Amino acid sequence: MEKTVMYLEMTDPAELRPSRPVAALALVPADGSSPEVQAVQARVGAPHGWRSTARTAADWASHLTEHPRRQYWLLTHDGEPAGVANLEPHPDGDVEITTFGLVPEHVGRGLGGYALTLALRQAWATEPLGAESVRRVWLHTDTDDHPNALRNYENRGLRPYDVRTETVGTA
Repeated sequence: MEKTVMYLEMTDPAELRPSRPVAALALVPADGSSPEVQAVQARVGAPHGWRSTARTAADWASHLTEHPRRQYWLLTHDGEPAGVANLEPHPDGDVEITTFGLVPEHVGRGLGGYALTLALRQAWATEPLGAESVRRVWLHTDTDDHPNALRNYENRGLRPYDVRTETVGTA
Protein backbone atom coordinates (compact mmCIF):
# COMPACT_ATOMS: atom_id res chain seq x y z
CA MET A 1 0.00 0.00 0.00
CA GLU A 2 1.26 3.49 -0.79
CA LYS A 3 0.71 6.84 0.85
CA THR A 4 1.69 10.32 -0.20
CA VAL A 5 3.62 12.43 2.31
CA MET A 6 3.65 16.20 1.87
CA TYR A 7 6.18 18.41 3.64
CA LEU A 8 5.17 22.02 4.32
CA GLU A 9 7.06 25.01 5.69
CA MET A 10 6.79 28.61 6.75
CA THR A 11 9.96 30.70 6.60
CA ASP A 12 8.77 33.93 8.20
CA PRO A 13 6.31 34.46 11.06
CA ALA A 14 4.65 37.19 8.97
CA GLU A 15 3.46 34.42 6.61
CA LEU A 16 1.07 33.14 9.29
CA ARG A 17 -2.54 33.69 8.31
CA PRO A 18 -4.28 33.31 11.66
CA SER A 19 -7.69 31.76 11.99
CA ARG A 20 -10.46 33.52 13.86
CA PRO A 21 -9.88 33.16 17.60
CA VAL A 22 -11.80 30.62 19.67
CA ALA A 23 -12.02 32.11 23.17
CA ALA A 24 -12.17 28.81 25.05
CA LEU A 25 -9.27 27.20 23.15
CA ALA A 26 -5.80 27.24 24.73
CA LEU A 27 -2.36 25.75 24.18
CA VAL A 28 -0.99 24.53 27.52
CA PRO A 29 2.57 23.24 28.11
CA ALA A 30 2.65 19.61 29.21
CA ASP A 31 5.06 16.92 30.30
CA GLY A 32 5.58 14.27 27.62
CA SER A 33 5.77 11.60 30.33
CA SER A 34 2.28 12.50 31.53
CA PRO A 35 -0.26 9.70 31.03
CA GLU A 36 -2.77 12.39 29.99
CA VAL A 37 -0.54 13.65 27.18
CA GLN A 38 0.12 10.11 26.00
CA ALA A 39 -3.59 9.20 26.11
CA VAL A 40 -4.66 12.34 24.25
CA GLN A 41 -2.00 11.79 21.59
CA ALA A 42 -3.19 8.20 21.16
CA ARG A 43 -6.80 9.39 20.80
CA VAL A 44 -5.78 11.98 18.21
CA GLY A 45 -3.79 9.48 16.17
CA ALA A 46 -6.03 6.42 16.40
CA PRO A 47 -8.27 7.31 13.43
CA HIS A 48 -5.17 7.94 11.30
CA GLY A 49 -3.02 4.92 12.22
CA TRP A 50 -0.30 6.87 14.02
CA ARG A 51 2.44 4.68 15.51
CA SER A 52 2.16 6.55 18.81
CA THR A 53 -1.26 5.00 19.44
CA ALA A 54 0.37 1.63 20.17
CA ARG A 55 3.26 2.83 22.33
CA THR A 56 3.74 0.99 25.58
CA ALA A 57 5.11 2.70 28.69
CA ALA A 58 8.57 1.40 27.76
CA ASP A 59 8.15 2.70 24.20
CA TRP A 60 7.21 6.14 25.55
CA ALA A 61 10.21 6.16 27.90
CA SER A 62 12.51 5.34 24.99
CA HIS A 63 10.81 7.94 22.78
CA LEU A 64 11.24 10.65 25.41
CA THR A 65 14.93 9.76 25.78
CA GLU A 66 15.44 9.86 22.00
CA HIS A 67 13.78 13.30 21.72
CA PRO A 68 14.93 15.29 24.75
CA ARG A 69 14.22 18.68 23.15
CA ARG A 70 10.67 17.88 22.07
CA GLN A 71 8.03 20.09 23.64
CA TYR A 72 4.60 18.70 24.44
CA TRP A 73 1.54 20.92 24.39
CA LEU A 74 -2.08 20.09 25.12
CA LEU A 75 -4.82 21.88 23.30
CA THR A 76 -7.69 22.46 25.69
CA HIS A 77 -11.23 23.61 25.01
CA ASP A 78 -13.16 24.88 28.01
CA GLY A 79 -10.43 23.29 30.14
CA GLU A 80 -10.91 19.80 28.66
CA PRO A 81 -8.22 18.08 26.54
CA ALA A 82 -9.02 18.72 22.88
CA GLY A 83 -5.77 17.80 21.12
CA VAL A 84 -1.98 17.95 21.00
CA ALA A 85 0.78 19.96 19.38
CA ASN A 86 4.35 18.75 19.80
CA LEU A 87 7.29 20.88 18.71
CA GLU A 88 10.92 19.95 18.24
CA PRO A 89 13.75 22.42 17.63
CA HIS A 90 16.35 21.20 15.13
CA PRO A 91 19.80 22.60 14.31
CA ASP A 92 20.11 25.86 12.40
CA GLY A 93 16.85 27.36 13.65
CA ASP A 94 14.32 24.87 12.28
CA VAL A 95 11.32 23.96 14.44
CA GLU A 96 9.28 20.92 13.45
CA ILE A 97 5.67 20.47 14.44
CA THR A 98 6.02 16.73 15.00
CA THR A 99 2.45 16.11 16.11
CA PHE A 100 -0.71 18.15 15.68
CA GLY A 101 -4.34 17.19 15.88
CA LEU A 102 -7.62 17.12 17.72
CA VAL A 103 -9.31 14.26 19.53
CA PRO A 104 -12.23 12.86 17.51
CA GLU A 105 -14.99 14.50 19.56
CA HIS A 106 -13.50 17.95 18.87
CA VAL A 107 -13.07 17.44 15.11
CA GLY A 108 -15.62 19.28 12.99
CA ARG A 109 -16.36 21.92 15.62
CA GLY A 110 -14.41 24.77 14.01
CA LEU A 111 -11.38 24.48 16.32
CA GLY A 112 -8.65 23.24 13.97
CA GLY A 113 -7.73 26.55 12.35
CA TYR A 114 -7.25 28.38 15.63
CA ALA A 115 -5.56 25.36 17.22
CA LEU A 116 -3.01 25.40 14.38
CA THR A 117 -2.63 29.18 14.72
CA LEU A 118 -1.70 28.69 18.39
CA ALA A 119 0.75 25.89 17.53
CA LEU A 120 2.44 27.94 14.80
CA ARG A 121 2.78 30.99 17.06
CA GLN A 122 4.36 28.78 19.72
CA ALA A 123 6.71 27.24 17.15
CA TRP A 124 7.92 30.70 16.13
CA ALA A 125 8.38 31.59 19.82
CA THR A 126 10.42 28.43 20.53
CA GLU A 127 14.04 28.90 21.53
CA PRO A 128 16.03 27.97 18.44
CA LEU A 129 18.82 25.42 18.36
CA GLY A 130 22.07 26.62 16.82
CA ALA A 131 20.70 29.94 15.55
CA GLU A 132 19.79 33.38 16.83
CA SER A 133 16.16 32.96 15.85
CA VAL A 134 13.76 30.45 14.37
CA ARG A 135 14.26 30.53 10.61
CA ARG A 136 11.69 27.94 9.56
CA VAL A 137 8.72 26.03 10.94
CA TRP A 138 7.82 22.83 9.15
CA LEU A 139 5.67 19.72 9.38
CA HIS A 140 4.50 16.85 7.27
CA THR A 141 1.13 15.33 6.58
CA ASP A 142 0.06 12.32 4.58
CA THR A 143 -2.93 10.77 2.90
CA ASP A 144 -3.82 8.88 6.11
CA ASP A 145 -4.30 12.13 8.08
CA HIS A 146 -7.62 13.96 8.41
CA PRO A 147 -8.94 15.03 4.99
CA ASN A 148 -8.98 18.70 6.08
CA ALA A 149 -5.44 18.73 7.48
CA LEU A 150 -3.67 19.86 4.32
CA ARG A 151 -6.22 22.61 3.65
CA ASN A 152 -5.84 23.88 7.22
CA TYR A 153 -2.04 23.93 6.92
CA GLU A 154 -2.16 25.83 3.63
CA ASN A 155 -4.85 28.22 4.91
CA ARG A 156 -2.55 29.15 7.81
CA GLY A 157 0.30 29.99 5.38
CA LEU A 158 2.36 26.79 5.24
CA ARG A 159 3.68 26.00 1.75
CA PRO A 160 4.55 22.59 0.29
CA TYR A 161 8.26 22.08 -0.36
CA ASP A 162 8.46 18.31 -0.96
CA VAL A 163 6.14 15.41 -1.79
CA ARG A 164 7.10 11.75 -1.49
CA THR A 165 5.34 8.47 -2.08
CA GLU A 166 6.04 5.83 0.55
CA THR A 167 5.21 2.17 0.62
CA VAL A 168 3.71 1.08 3.92
CA GLY A 169 3.18 -2.43 5.21
CA THR A 170 -0.29 -3.87 5.41
CA ALA A 171 0.44 -6.01 8.45
